[in-house]
Amino acid sequence: MVSGSKVRAELVENRIVVWDIVAAREIFKDNFYGKPLGIPKPRGADFDAPLVLDLIEGYYLAKEGKIIIYNAKTGEKAKEKDLEKKCKSEYMYFDEKYLVYRELRRSGYVVTPGIKFGCDFAVYEHGPGIDHAPYLVQVMLPEENLTATGIVLSGRLATTVRKQFAVAIPHMEAKKVSFLSFDWWRA
Repeated sequence: MVSGSKVRAELVENRIVVWDIVAAREIFKDNFYGKPLGIPKPRGADFDAPLVLDLIEGYYLAKEGKIIIYNAKTGEKAKEKDLEKKCKSEYMYFDEKYLVYRELRRSGYVVTPGIKFGCDFAVYEHGPGIDHAPYLVQVMLPEENLTATGIVLSGRLATTVRKQFAVAIPHMEAKKVSFLSFDWWRA
């Protein structure tokens, strides 16, 4: 990160913003965290805009000690429990999704929100602008049923956008994640 110090970020509604442009570039360049404000498809880290992080990204970076999050309204440092509460109000099954996000990031993948694909995460091997996300990941709880209709819907979506669909099953007590992926063959 910038000069070996933690970067200041601000919680603004349901996003975390790094206003310092140099710090924003470093965080983005570090492993494609966030998106520069107003630049939907950045070509590298040479941008002049603040960096906007999703809550899960910002929470991860804060837990990894790379950023310090402040409340934009009060200017005070955000407490971890308050940030976690905010995340849980925005994400259904936040703890489970965070465990999957963390596992993928620690495994070297670049993870972005998968909302435009109708799933939890789009996962890149190298990063946006370098390669296309080869995987779509949906988080499912161990007790949830995976239906044939759900598999077909997910498979149709994934093949339409040329991606592999995977289900991530978080095991909270063991702090581990199992992945189940599907390959689609044409006869």
